[in-house]
Amino acid sequence: MPDVLQELYATVLSRKSQKREGSYTCYLFEQGLDKILKKCGEECSEVIIAAKNGKNGDTVAELCDLLYHLTVLMANEGIAPEDVEAELARRSQKTGNLKKFHQVDRNT
Repeated sequence: MPDVLQELYATVLSRKSQKREGSYTCYLFEQGLDKILKKCGEECSEVIIAAKNGKNGDTVAELCDLLYHLTVLMANEGIAPEDVEAELARRSQKTGNLKKFHQVDRNT
């Protein structure tokens, strides 16, 4: 089975290097980092809303939008999928890494 995220990354990279008229991806690259980050934030909020509404189909669609915009961000910043995969692999080796939260003394 083909790696869909790798294919998406390759397509995004090709749009970055070879401008295509009418391409939303090219538009994002032309607008620059601020626009890309804004779209990542918007899509993240839409994932949260969809999940809160409890409609898995909507949540899946919004997750796809977010993954697409994150892929554009990665390409814009020169971050390869292998970089992310390597970090995820490194993190998967950790055990017992539950973060300890600061406890508040409510009696004072």
